[in-house]
Amino acid sequence: MPAPTCASCRAARAALRRPRSGQALCGACFCAAFEAEVLHTVQAGRLLPPGAVVAVGASGGKDSTVLAHVLRALAPRLGIALHLVAVDEGISGYRDAALAAVRSQAASWELPLTIVAYADLFGGWTMDAVARSTAGTGRSRSCCTFCGVLRRRALEEGARRVGATHIVTGHNADDMAETVLMNFLRGDAGRLARGGGLGSAGEGGALPRCRPLQLASQKEVVLYAHFRRLRYFSRECSFAPEAFRGHARQLLKLLEAARPSAVLDLVHSAERLALAPAACPPRPGACSRCGALASRALCQACALLDGLNRGLPRLAIGKGRRGLDEELGRAGPGGGGPGSVPAEAKDRPAPPGVPTSTGEDGGGDGAQEV
Repeated sequence: MPAPTCASCRAARAALRRPRSGQALCGACFCAAFEAEVLHTVQAGRLLPPGAVVAVGASGGKDSTVLAHVLRALAPRLGIALHLVAVDEGISGYRDAALAAVRSQAASWELPLTIVAYADLFGGWTMDAVARSTAGTGRSRSCCTFCGVLRRRALEEGARRVGATHIVTGHNADDMAETVLMNFLRGDAGRLARGGGLGSAGEGGALPRCRPLQLASQKEVVLYAHFRRLRYFSRECSFAPEAFRGHARQLLKLLEAARPSAVLDLVHSAERLALAPAACPPRPGACSRCGALASRALCQACALLDGLNRGLPRLAIGKGRRGLDEELGRAGPGGGGPGSVPAEAKDRPAPPGVPTSTGEDGGGDGAQEV
């Protein structure tokens, strides 16, 4: 049976049916529709004002590759400047190849690229070193906790170094639906309370963040990369199979098979969710050590580094965090050990905005993307 005619241009043969709408489109019309939808998301949400200097979290994977390509095409209409920022977590056999892909993209698209490394920012700690430190603690999955929190902080530092006014990340609808599921499964009311919207406004000195691909399905992100012939790094992180996110992903696939709208339904449910006042987290203040957003005496990045430097990697994870908070309360402001995030953060104003993440995967800086 011959392929139907494209429902948009009425000239070319359709190359696909859009997963959600079933609309038959040729490759060129699908890409044009995809870009128009991202443009609408950015403009309707007022995510990137004209004149913004935008740091694009670049990991070399499909999501960040598609995001950078689409924003590069839309930049003249939006009036924005782009700067790729990549994070080197120090994962041997994985990140070097991913960074090579990012460098190739930056050269091909003539976009400036800055790479920041965990080892430089966090006192020599890399993810390989964290994995060795946590080995035998019974918390092998905690690598994703460390990486998510530290990666978010590293991206913020990289964006500041290039003079960015906004940060964008490549989270798609599937990533966000997985995060909502994870928060429900863990009963994490605090993160559910702040899980809606297309990003954070960046109150109190933190840079505004947004997710222009949040309403785009993973299938369509892959299809866009295919029709635009984009080359990207597709190997899974060596720590990913142990992450709790994988279980949420499997559950989401089952739900989507039974109900195709399940992904977007979950994303929109997070936007509309209302919790009882008693379930909402307290208004945060500033980390006593680095000045970053924190709902406790130490932000999660400083708390995790504190545990690593003291040879107690589980100190800031789960129930261990309660003991750390009690210890800090006895020690007074700034107490609790030598671990800290970059010193230049101490000079920033105390941000009163959203609390930092405390759970596995760092609160949504991606499945395995920045």
